[in-house]
Amino acid sequence: MTVQPIRLFGDPVLRTPADPVVDFDAELRKLVADLTDTMREQSGAGLAAPQLGVGLRVFTFDIDDVLGHLVNPVLEFPDEEEQDGPEGCLSIPGLYFDTKRRQNVIAKGFSAFGDPVQIVGSGLMARCVQHETDHLDGVLFVDRLDPEGRKEAMKAIRQAEWYDQAAPPVVKLSPHLSNPFGLGR
Repeated sequence: MTVQPIRLFGDPVLRTPADPVVDFDAELRKLVADLTDTMREQSGAGLAAPQLGVGLRVFTFDIDDVLGHLVNPVLEFPDEEEQDGPEGCLSIPGLYFDTKRRQNVIAKGFSAFGDPVQIVGSGLMARCVQHETDHLDGVLFVDRLDPEGRKEAMKAIRQAEWYDQAAPPVVKLSPHLSNPFGLGR
């Protein structure tokens, strides 16, 4: 087991869009194993490579006894149905805020061996896939909150025990704010 340290809010790697994976090799498979081990050690639902400081488009998930990963994900939304509920992040530990997401998602990408993969998810699986794909775009779930919710989240982050005063946070509006669920991406 290779558990890695998780990058926390304020680390620039979390705000940097990740590069597509081009080499489906042993190094990628080790990254997927490290992501899986770290996610499970922290009891997370998902973990994206940037959270380990690696700028590649890959994430792992563990939802309802379905353990897996997705490389170079592309999301599609089969309908307009929404969900709103508590969301947290291993890079913003201990804090949860109600976040709107799409209820249903189709995620297409690849396995660590380069085989095509498709995930059709709803509810928590859809939330996780959208959350982790946001990480790959340099977006954190607090970016998706309305202005009042974002203000509340930033106050809670500044008061968190793990918050580093020496590294002031960057608050970034979601690039999907005018289109909050990334339709057409």
